[in-house]
Amino acid sequence: MTMAPINEKALTKGELRKLTALRRSIGDELAEKVFAEWLRKKPAKILAATLRDRNADRIVETLLPMIERKQLTIRRGGYLIRRGRGRVIVEPNAAR
Repeated sequence: MTMAPINEKALTKGELRKLTALRRSIGDELAEKVFAEWLRKKPAKILAATLRDRNADRIVETLLPMIERKQLTIRRGGYLIRRGRGRVIVEPNAAR
């Protein structure tokens, strides 16, 4: 049974390190079989959980009610929010 080659560009840095370590320790052919099996069993929920940003969620929770009440309008280009010496700085996004 021949397996499809592993797309290394689609792997995360940690997964790539694991694959490289397996290749060094048990050889290329066996390492790819073991890694493919491990990757198949790895739960997909972990990835979705790590992508959530609690701070961004809190900003959304705070601003969304104001937007719905039409007390706040966010223009198309968006804004940059950053911290500075005891205050919050909000600027129009000049990158667009």
